[in-house]
Amino acid sequence: MPNLEKPECTEARDAVREFYSFHIAGDMKPSAENLKLREKFLAPELIRTLVASNETARDYFTATDDYPKAFRVGSCEVSSPGKTVLGVLLFWRDDNRSEQREIKVEAVKENEKWLINKVESK
Repeated sequence: MPNLEKPECTEARDAVREFYSFHIAGDMKPSAENLKLREKFLAPELIRTLVASNETARDYFTATDDYPKAFRVGSCEVSSPGKTVLGVLLFWRDDNRSEQREIKVEAVKENEKWLINKVESK
């Protein structure tokens, strides 16, 4: 079956998937140390914004303080050359709960590498 997705989406999807695999497997509590560990995945502008913001329990990358257990990268739209917006589904599943929410993740291509530039609740 042919892949009909634009190359930008395929590349950005891989980068976003790699970031969220790292992020959700680790400590999601916002801290300067945790941000430093994630810098290689993030656009410089986003790093500056996050460094300037006050630490809270709310995780910027999942838009919640109720940390999810899993994720899946879904839809992708090329919004301009070198910029995509991907839908990321976040999942919470245990004996008492089965829930999912979608966030939007903007990725930009800088120096031949896709980086996360913005995360928004849908």
